[in-house]
Amino acid sequence: MDLNILIAGEAGQGLKTIETILGKTLFRMGFQIYTTRDYMSRIRGGHNFVKIRIGKGDITGPAEEIDVLLALNEEAISQHKQDLKEDGIIVLDGQIAREDIYQLINIPARKIANEVNSKALNTVFVGAVLKVLNLKIAEALKVIKEHFTDKKLQEDNMILLKEGFKKADGKFSLPKIEDNDEQLFIDGNSAVALGALAAGVKFFSAYPMSPSTGIMNYLAAKQKEQGIVVEQAEDEIAAINMTLGASYAGVRAMTATSGGGLALMAESVGLAGITETPLVIVDVQRPGPATGLPTRTEQGDLLFSINIAQGEFPLMVISPRDSEDAFYQTFRAFNLADKYQLPVILLSDQFLADSTTNINHYNLNSLKIETSLITDGESVKYEDYKRYQITEDGISPRAYPGQLSGEVVLVDSDEHDENGDIVESASARSNMVDKRMKKLVRIKQELKEPVFFGQEDINYLIIGWGSTYGPILEARKLLMEDGYKIGYLSFTDLWPLPEKRVKKIITPDIKVVVVENNATGQFAQLLKGQLGITSDYRMLKYNGRPFSGREIYQRMKEEVII
Repeated sequence: MDLNILIAGEAGQGLKTIETILGKTLFRMGFQIYTTRDYMSRIRGGHNFVKIRIGKGDITGPAEEIDVLLALNEEAISQHKQDLKEDGIIVLDGQIAREDIYQLINIPARKIANEVNSKALNTVFVGAVLKVLNLKIAEALKVIKEHFTDKKLQEDNMILLKEGFKKADGKFSLPKIEDNDEQLFIDGNSAVALGALAAGVKFFSAYPMSPSTGIMNYLAAKQKEQGIVVEQAEDEIAAINMTLGASYAGVRAMTATSGGGLALMAESVGLAGITETPLVIVDVQRPGPATGLPTRTEQGDLLFSINIAQGEFPLMVISPRDSEDAFYQTFRAFNLADKYQLPVILLSDQFLADSTTNINHYNLNSLKIETSLITDGESVKYEDYKRYQITEDGISPRAYPGQLSGEVVLVDSDEHDENGDIVESASARSNMVDKRMKKLVRIKQELKEPVFFGQEDINYLIIGWGSTYGPILEARKLLMEDGYKIGYLSFTDLWPLPEKRVKKIITPDIKVVVVENNATGQFAQLLKGQLGITSDYRMLKYNGRPFSGREIYQRMKEEVII
């Protein structure tokens, strides 16, 4: 089973409300759901759409073909009619009368809503779509009661849901599914925020920047409940420096931004490097340069993240695969930043951030917070504290200011000795650089090798990283059904780059295809430069939209396998 609903209209027409109510209702009925958003950078107007893909257990990305087009205006039809399946239908307001070849279900939504509550017009469409799918509305009524806290709004929306349901006809027949008590329905930004909460974040500072803002919104809504401070800074430079200050003071801290904001934060990432202050930065990538396409997706910040600041210092770059992975990788980022006293950059993107899907409940029992901070118990007997003490593994003792009685706190962006005093000695400089870089030896032992899907006798190996995980997984399945022997390696740890598994799998007779959402094949460059692995083909996409599984499948057959 694989059914795709596309809801299209202008910004300000309430697409997100339809997505939320319809998506959550279908999820609770037990279906596998994958929703994606395509929206313009404006408050009102423009052409926006939401896709809700419905399946049964194996939906890992968006689809292209449409079964149900819910058109909130005329443009929605002209923009998407070419993707409508032969047996697909268009649901639209009766006031937009059309006489053409499409199967239409006219719903006089505006007329119905005006008699109850004109602002709740879209709930009429939710009811209509549920009827088109031959589903019941009981679960949707529960979702409405949860979504609207105002009693009057609850009642109005429930009335309109029922009215919309009455006006439509059944078209599709979906299989009976058991409920989803064992799963969550969550988007990528919320998953990152939840991972930070599980890791014990106590301070978050950011400047709002699409598409990263959802992380701040989620944490701000939870700050009283979870006992954290969320600060909206005046700009990204202030945001990262507040985060650095909080981390230096001994609390777990994080900031989040998108490409342009990360550029502003660059020097402070270097400050974290030389002061060896733990720092977690989330970069929800969008197409650049400059403002670029602020509400679209891209994987264009990889090489920038790795080379973000002047000088040489250890840092880590991790890119989560999906919402489930985003939770665990965020938790892990805090541990790694803390243990090794360095910056960790999480590379998400708009596709992952704004996609909502089913995932298994997080296993909190598997999580353990690890830190290098001296405990208050240890602090009373601590002697000869040197913040930048040269150690065998490069990791120095770390106390928060004021924790050790009689110790003066010294920290500076200049090079320093073991006590933190500024130095310019050639030998002291070399010793301190060597100390910091030694951390990489232990970090490399903690790297996560890429996940491999496949068998020994593959002819083609697809390599991807981060959010391309789901679409590539679907493409591989389609290619396997056609009889091709395809392997797939999905990377999350990008810097330092794990090398054992990829070197073991690649042999001279296997064609290597690297799939990326950027124009220059940044990960392919990394594979070549770091591991000497040359890709036979780079499948790139840089129009601001994510890959779909079928798109990769078709391009593999047209451009690679031939």
